[in-house]
Amino acid sequence: MQLFLLAEKPQALPQIATWYSDEWGYIGEGRSTVELELKLGDYLNHSKLPLIILAQDEGKLMGAAQLRFHEMDIYLNREHWLGGVYVAPAYRGMGVGKALVEAVIEKAKLLGVNCINLQTEDKSGGLYSALGWQAVEQVNYHGVDVLVMEKQL
Repeated sequence: MQLFLLAEKPQALPQIATWYSDEWGYIGEGRSTVELELKLGDYLNHSKLPLIILAQDEGKLMGAAQLRFHEMDIYLNREHWLGGVYVAPAYRGMGVGKALVEAVIEKAKLLGVNCINLQTEDKSGGLYSALGWQAVEQVNYHGVDVLVMEKQL
């Protein structure tokens, strides 16, 4: 498995937009594949936020994860967020998600970030709990019950 920034593989934009639309398109507006592809164009960065890290194996895209600002507008004091963690079904259970999360954390450290937040529909915290993330609170955000978590870096 190799990890890349989306900025290094911009041809992956349509696939990521399709994944995100298929997985989370039911949440709010602006989640069609076309709209997401346009929004994700803002993530073509190397050393500033927002950015996306991709996992790839033998030229096949396996998954993606984002490092971005202010994912949830109800938490103005929580600036940096891990989001859009997605692993293609054929690669689930193979450590791809863990590798993506760890890569986002390392990139955040390089950028001087001290704390990262996330939201997950898995109230147990799942993978994130196993990787040392701490639960902050459960909230209903835009009609979806989520667990907000943080990790000090």
